[in-house]
Amino acid sequence: MVEAPAYDSIADWYEHDFLARTAPGTDPLGIEAALRSLLGRGVGTCLEIGCGTGAWAAEVRALGWTPVGADISSAMLRYARGRLPTARADAVRLPVRDRCLQAVVTIMTHTDVSDYPKVLAEAARVLRPGGMLVHIGVHPCFCGGFADRADPQAVVVRPGYLDGHWTKASWTDQGVRDKVGATHMPLASLLHAFTNAGLTLDRFAEGGEPTPTMLAIRARAG
Repeated sequence: MVEAPAYDSIADWYEHDFLARTAPGTDPLGIEAALRSLLGRGVGTCLEIGCGTGAWAAEVRALGWTPVGADISSAMLRYARGRLPTARADAVRLPVRDRCLQAVVTIMTHTDVSDYPKVLAEAARVLRPGGMLVHIGVHPCFCGGFADRADPQAVVVRPGYLDGHWTKASWTDQGVRDKVGATHMPLASLLHAFTNAGLTLDRFAEGGEPTPTMLAIRARAG
């Protein structure tokens, strides 16, 4: 029996409860600012790997791009289909031909996959030379099973940062990690995954206060 994708069981909660906590017009993690800064204005297709419910499609479209999405969770895609064209696909086996896209984004996704280096290699495969990959994810230095963020003014980093492991350990029961788990990659491992995929690191951004919650990276295909 093939196990259902983890997000299938929480898609309704994610759409109606989790996303609703962010007040319209606010950007507490700096995700919108990172998209505007690193993706920027452009034309043509922008593929979002791990698009989930399509929550970021409108922002990508507002920048001039035509968003399309891929995700493994059919339950999440039921919401996404009203927001952008989608395909149900594994992030390491995208139904996209080689070197055909100018832009790929992945937003708050890298902790949801077991082998993110393979995802980056797949993104590099579908990008044209000079095309850009914009990665926006939880900050590996300050978010993970090792980080207690119960007091946002004083994040406690415990042993475990260097381990690189999957866990459901969480300081809160109101988030995603305690429900579906998350894979942690130390910063050095994450950056090496980009260069090992043949991508050239270009620009960076951090977001969230007072301790960064989000790290964004723009990389270029060779």
